Amino acid sequence: MWILDSFALKTSTFLAELVPLPIRLACSISIIAVGSILISKAHRKLFEEKSLDLITDGIFAHVRHPMYLGIILIYLGWLISTLSLLTLIPWIAVVALYSKMADHEEKQLEQKFGSRYAEYKKRVPKWIPKLKPS
Repeated sequence: MWILDSFALKTSTFLAELVPLPIRLACSISIIAVGSILISKAHRKLFEEKSLDLITDGIFAHVRHPMYLGIILIYLGWLISTLSLLTLIPWIAVVALYSKMADHEEKQLEQKFGSRYAEYKKRVPKWIPKLKPS
């Protein structure tokens, strides 16, 4: 995307010129690392739990959709590394897609687990993790 922006379009990379590459890379690598950790912890928890019951502990005690959030953060890291307006388009699409997927998944979980999932939704945020579970 950055190559397309800088050589073909030459219009949407002005933000990258304002922030030095080492700073952009440090920020983006940190955000991508956090996203990868969220995905890894959620994936590990899902495969540790051999049951089909509602999982509300581990990373799922802090955020309801850690895998989706991890993917969104990885795309955000990519966006920050380029600071390209053209890279903003896929990030917005990813956020919209995963938000819609999360809404659909939550409807299914509400049907399957009823009041248990409703209570879980009250305690645990959808996207922004709580550092201390309630």
